Amino acid sequence: MTADYKNWLPMGMIYGIAGGLFFDLVLIVAVGLASVWGMIFFAIAIILIIALIWMIMMHRAFSYNGKRKMSKQIIDGIAEYVSIPDGGECLDVGCGSGALTIACAKKNPNAKVLGVDRWGMEYASFSKELCENNASIEKATNVSFKRGDATKLDFEDETFDVVTSNYVYHNIPSKNRQELLLETLRTLKKGGTFAIHDIMSKGRYGDMEAFVARLKDMGYEQVELIDTTDGKFMTKWESIWMELSGSTLLVGRK
Repeated sequence: MTADYKNWLPMGMIYGIAGGLFFDLVLIVAVGLASVWGMIFFAIAIILIIALIWMIMMHRAFSYNGKRKMSKQIIDGIAEYVSIPDGGECLDVGCGSGALTIACAKKNPNAKVLGVDRWGMEYASFSKELCENNASIEKATNVSFKRGDATKLDFEDETFDVVTSNYVYHNIPSKNRQELLLETLRTLKKGGTFAIHDIMSKGRYGDMEAFVARLKDMGYEQVELIDTTDGKFMTKWESIWMELSGSTLLVGRK
């Protein structure tokens, strides 16, 4: 049995677009392509076909069982930056299906790793039970999961030796995602390390270079922004067609 880490682009979304396309084609047949409404429905069909093709390509690229396995490459790549002291604790924010949480736990068997997530309806196939089942399959006994809110974490300041996150904050409606990062970083102990990966484009996050400078002024050390679209996790072309331009790994130490 292998762990089921699902897919960042669920099949439900693909089925939804396919269903919409089928209904649109029925309408075209019903009203006739030569009519005004037929032309409108035809234009909608073209848009839906493009969206469907894009989603299928995305699903294949992110599949853990497919050929590309981009999700696994990203998870393993982030975990490489995570070194938890023996007996230490790590927090993974927005753990989803538990992939990064478990990867960090397996890499640091003498530490404890906690994954938190709200497991909302947007990703209905992700759940605490799924995470726990994956951990059991992976034989990761030093990992646990609980429900939590990334915008207001239920932990005291300086609780964890390491904090991590992967593709989470861009999904949270916010006028200031840098503040969301600070909410996660406040749980980090002095001397602790962090590795946070997300689509940190200027439109979503503002000036991240200025944010790095702000962290350094706050006492953080060795803070670095790493472009993950230059071949590290994906190619430039992949980042463009998958709309992941701006994917960046923020790493550092407090």
